[in-house]
Amino acid sequence: MEYLVQISIGLGLFVSLLFSEFLGLAAGGMVVPGYFALNLADPSLVIMTLAAAMLTYLIVCFMMFFMVVYGRRRTVLMILVGFLIGTFIRNYLSFKANAFEIDLTVIGYIIPGLIAIWIDRQGFLETVSTLLLSSVIVRMALILITGGEVLV
Repeated sequence: MEYLVQISIGLGLFVSLLFSEFLGLAAGGMVVPGYFALNLADPSLVIMTLAAAMLTYLIVCFMMFFMVVYGRRRTVLMILVGFLIGTFIRNYLSFKANAFEIDLTVIGYIIPGLIAIWIDRQGFLETVSTLLLSSVIVRMALILITGGEVLV
């Protein structure tokens, strides 16, 4: 199973590079499609990660009214706020009632921040559509390479 992560990230880097070079669109960061591809079977992870990224973007945009945020500061702030939101979701948004359990979490630790950076740079629709399309391509390649092992 460990090698799936390595293959997925490598394929994600390759597909992200192709999208960037040929379409001029970034898939939310170079490593993000690989991580998303591994988690496409669980839509709640994908939705919560995108929601955390959007919330990160909105919080940083709100903060820009009160402080000077540009360049490296903006990048670090997006990653930091995304990390904090992801940590909050992991720790506090789990519900358990009898046999019913909802365990909401996000993909990775810096992934929401990386996606938020690209939402800021190229827009929500462009980033999310490129991310989902590249993740599906990586997932299909993983299925072909591993003979379906990734489906488990």
